[in-house]
Amino acid sequence: MSEESVAAVREAAERLTRGISREYWLQCAKEKKFPQKLWDAMAETGLLGLTVPEEYGGSGGGLSELMVLNEVTGRAGIISLFFVLGSFARMPIIKHGTPEQITKFVTPTATGEGKMCFGVTEPNAGTNTFRLQTTATKNDSGWQVNGSKVFITGAKDSTSMLLIARTSAFDPAKPRGGLSLFILDSHTPGIEYQRLNIDVLGESQYLVFFKDVQLPQDALIGEEGKGMKYLFDGLNTERLVLASMAVGLGNRALDKAVAYAKERAPFGTPIGSYQGLQHPMARAKADLEASRLVMLEAARTFDRGEDAGPLSNMAKLLTSEACDEAVDIALQAHGGYGFDQDYDVVTLWPFARLMRVAPVNNEMILNYIGEHVLGLPRSY
Repeated sequence: MSEESVAAVREAAERLTRGISREYWLQCAKEKKFPQKLWDAMAETGLLGLTVPEEYGGSGGGLSELMVLNEVTGRAGIISLFFVLGSFARMPIIKHGTPEQITKFVTPTATGEGKMCFGVTEPNAGTNTFRLQTTATKNDSGWQVNGSKVFITGAKDSTSMLLIARTSAFDPAKPRGGLSLFILDSHTPGIEYQRLNIDVLGESQYLVFFKDVQLPQDALIGEEGKGMKYLFDGLNTERLVLASMAVGLGNRALDKAVAYAKERAPFGTPIGSYQGLQHPMARAKADLEASRLVMLEAARTFDRGEDAGPLSNMAKLLTSEACDEAVDIALQAHGGYGFDQDYDVVTLWPFARLMRVAPVNNEMILNYIGEHVLGLPRSY
């Protein structure tokens, strides 16, 4: 990371948001259509290639650059969970995959020719990733996959999928063992997609079924049985990238609240002069800025190669709650108009609220802080 590269990404992201409107994003969401124009613009500016090494066709950069991009686009109301999760999915491949795997699956995602989804969550496992039931069984041709995944963002629109599957039976003594990572073509025979009836993200979510899906031997990433270890290497990155999106979206909501409160004057004076609205808005701004500082310190800790787990989890907790708080006061400031979708305030709330639940709920983060930071007994 350098100040110059971060500044360059910020400039490119701001230029992107001037060319791709929030209205376009909302229209794509309404029509359940992939925002291809946004994707093409990100590819053209090199933003799709962030975190991908230059020797593999990417733009280089790291976590700090990725966070800046998502904070800027979040403030513009342009949210792509597909891009965030795809960026996260690439990292284990870049770190643990072969040059051939990186060239075949990662490079196209940097140029815009390919899109990667992330197959982790399962219907009967949820937060307890250790109890995944999708299996990958060795055979003479490689691996045969059976099972299902759920809440997979953009799965049917993707060209490749990072998949975690069980390659040996669950062992309570070694709960992280027995799981392996695979990279595969999203449209391999035997894979079926069912769109979920979820409208909060602007991108389609899928239930994915695997029925005797045959993968080649070289679909395995790294060593068999180390899939969870590889995933855990990047979980702090996921927390922080989503935290930056929450800060951006929270500030967008607050910007709208402030602008409206300066103009709305039903009793002759702007409602922003009323402490009943002014103080909650001031509190929301303070909470957004405080949570952002924790987020930035977590990123610096990560970039130094130190353990960023505690701060990353705290950043996700605080930014998601600050974002939800900011959207709530924006709705309150707008009154009835806040629920008119043409004012584009209530449309911010579903995603803001979702960030307290996904990709890991805040209760589990509090469990983590209690156990791993405070040293309290495990609570679940």
